[in-house]
Amino acid sequence: MVTVISLGGSIVAPSGVDTEFLKNFYNLIRSFIKNGSDRRFIFVVGGGGPARQWQGAYREIAADKINNDEADWIGITATRLNAQLVKAVMSEWCSQDVVINPREVDPLTGHVLVAAGWKPGFSTDYDAVLLAERFGADMVINLSNIEKVYTGDPKTDPGAKPIDKISWADFRAIIGDEWTPGKNVPFDPVASRHAEKIGLKVICAGGKDLENLKKILNGEDFTGTTISVNI
Repeated sequence: MVTVISLGGSIVAPSGVDTEFLKNFYNLIRSFIKNGSDRRFIFVVGGGGPARQWQGAYREIAADKINNDEADWIGITATRLNAQLVKAVMSEWCSQDVVINPREVDPLTGHVLVAAGWKPGFSTDYDAVLLAERFGADMVINLSNIEKVYTGDPKTDPGAKPIDKISWADFRAIIGDEWTPGKNVPFDPVASRHAEKIGLKVICAGGKDLENLKKILNGEDFTGTTISVNI
């Protein structure tokens, strides 16, 4: 059984590296592997604070000539730094190099595989969807700094309400279809379009709540939003 987790950079490195989270995350994954589970994990790691900071610097310096591909490459480089750290933390179960092209990846040889950003125009959410498709996973667990998807942006819309379950069609109506580097949505539009196409389920949940993640992994009731073709 392959479990794909899109590990938001805001969880791994909100500003600096969250070492306490990574220690606890390691121990949670270890508990599944050491208990003789046949589960295999794929972690796709986002850029987080470093991506936002360096992209922000680029936009400030080159304000009159912003190139989205250049901004994307800055974010992608940040994902690769964070992914390399996660791979090192998980090294006893992960012998393969960090995956940077989800369309060219070898079969799993250990319990853990770690992936990072690929190329401009595609977020790590999209990489997670492609890897789920490649390895036959029926869902992606998307961990970020929000517990649930809302009907609007709760930071700016006081009437925004949390959602437990939503169809891809309704979710995409909320987030739109356009992708720009650093776009702040629960799951990116390009990834959402492909996930809907292949019938993939995505669970969006708060990444810091590892007890909740444990419930998701065990198939128990959890706090979060389930996005699928049919609700």
